[in-house]
Amino acid sequence: MVLYPDLYIENVLEIDADFLKKNQLKGLLLDVDNTLLYYDRTRLKGIEAWVKERKAEGTKLCILSNSDKKDKVQLLAEDLGIPFIYFAKKPLKSGFKRAQKILGLEACHIGVVGDQIFTDVLGANRMKMKSILTKPLEERDIFITKVKRPLEDFIIKSYLKKRGN
Repeated sequence: MVLYPDLYIENVLEIDADFLKKNQLKGLLLDVDNTLLYYDRTRLKGIEAWVKERKAEGTKLCILSNSDKKDKVQLLAEDLGIPFIYFAKKPLKSGFKRAQKILGLEACHIGVVGDQIFTDVLGANRMKMKSILTKPLEERDIFITKVKRPLEDFIIKSYLKKRGN
């Protein structure tokens, strides 16, 4: 199903070299809000070290965010030393295509990491990239995301039931 993630994890920090190798991933597109950053712009603890490890292993990284706050996305990307695309308009394909071009990888070798089904998972699946859904860092969300969460929760429960969890 196009709304089901390929993988469902607690947070991005679960992705290590073994995870990437097992899933044949050479690059990751990373969401920002509620994936790498809390609502107040505090970073997920350990994200700097995680990025450094992935880069040292040769994993290509790019931020792909729907946020229209360029300063927020740019500051995080510059601090982490990775390229970024803001106002990506996920799940539309254009932002994913731009990010794929930055990484220079085939879609099948790119994982898309994010906390939302209707943006991150749907967009990744439409692009034939590996969709990796994380749990949101916190319950606090912008209005439109709050409206979608109950439906996303229903889809996640259905996905977990199908998987036998």
